[in-house]
Amino acid sequence: MAQAQPGATKEMSSSSRIPSCDAYFETIQSRKKLPLSFQESLTAAFEKIAVSSFPNVPSGKVIEIQADTTVADAVRVLSECNIMSAPVRNPDAGASLDWRDRYLGIIDYSAIILWVLENAELAAVALSTGSAAAAGVGAGAVGALGAVALGATGPIAVAGLTVAAVGAAVAGGMAAEKGAGKDAPTAAGCLGEDFYKVILQEEPFKSTTVRQITKSFRWAPFLPVSTDSSMLSVLLLLSKYRLRSVPVIEMGNPLIKNFITQSAVVQGLELCKGRDWFDCIAARPISDLGLPFMPRNEVISIKSDELILEAFKRMKDNHIGGLPVVEGPDRQIIGNVSIRDIRFLLLKPEFFSNFRQLTVMDFINTIVSMTEESGRLVPPITCKPDASLGSVIETLASKRVHRVYVAGENNAAVGVITLRDVISCFIFEPHKHFDNYFGYAAKEILNN
Repeated sequence: MAQAQPGATKEMSSSSRIPSCDAYFETIQSRKKLPLSFQESLTAAFEKIAVSSFPNVPSGKVIEIQADTTVADAVRVLSECNIMSAPVRNPDAGASLDWRDRYLGIIDYSAIILWVLENAELAAVALSTGSAAAAGVGAGAVGALGAVALGATGPIAVAGLTVAAVGAAVAGGMAAEKGAGKDAPTAAGCLGEDFYKVILQEEPFKSTTVRQITKSFRWAPFLPVSTDSSMLSVLLLLSKYRLRSVPVIEMGNPLIKNFITQSAVVQGLELCKGRDWFDCIAARPISDLGLPFMPRNEVISIKSDELILEAFKRMKDNHIGGLPVVEGPDRQIIGNVSIRDIRFLLLKPEFFSNFRQLTVMDFINTIVSMTEESGRLVPPITCKPDASLGSVIETLASKRVHRVYVAGENNAAVGVITLRDVISCFIFEPHKHFDNYFGYAAKEILNN
């Protein structure tokens, strides 16, 4: 992960930034100060609870997104329904009852930001070479693409950029990058704000479909459990195996019966207050559970005067859903930006006149200035290092947030506790649980 130090940010290797599922979970288990017998009893109890006993989604119907929906419309659906992700339905499946035919995966804000940033950066590299042939761009597109690459402004530069032109640029992006010797972020930065206006407001954002993203980018697999599966399997998928949501199906039934998210599980845990097993764990300080799991010097953050696009890129690069906004040498927490907030850039471009020069604080102030309450960013939610696990769960559930930042003296960022971390506190994985339950192929999907 990015190792934050006063005045500098040091990047670690990719392998150390994204630890394997097994390494993450082994670290968690080794830090728990709970009797092994108690953990075994609790895990066994969850293994006996059927998924069918978990409450259904609030509306009673799982929101789905058709594969031929544009990315722009997918963002609107997620935003209007106040959800982070949704299963993608294959319109070509016809009357098939097999979930492998009916669903292509799960689309969420993470997949969308990955597409937006990588598409923009690869196209920028291709354009910055100045060679249409190297980028694979057809003669008909050279004029418009060249205008943008040379920094031309106004509607003339924007109007000529078509899906085909950008697609060609992206297709030749890697070869162009090698020839130019430029990295993608630098190339994108050189093209100025008009290029990003094209990417975000015009093409390919306006016409690219969800199906096209599924073919090109890593995203959440559609890996369902059945109604008679155990809640232990669901909890492991949401914690150890990094899934943010798990679909629930009933064999032979074409509709998804339920959609269990990390947030819903933590809200369910909060309702267990008063039960002996829950109160026993909830009363302990977070340090007894090894929280926060991430060392202080590895907390990924963003300074208030850095660019908002850098904040989203940092989330993408480190596979995380949010960042504390910090100021000063002590990294005092003054705000929060989550991956979900990219919807404001995509759906409300009129509020942001300069994407490339927009700082994190400018972005936050612009959102706060909006009159609609729904447009406000979630303020930073913090807890002290000596807080109880129960108080953290209560905060996550009542505020409906996905992370709580651990703040030390002067409100300095010393850690972060996510929904995934909290769920991991309550279980461990019995020997060969998923080998027996899903088989080798599914576990390979989970680990990758």
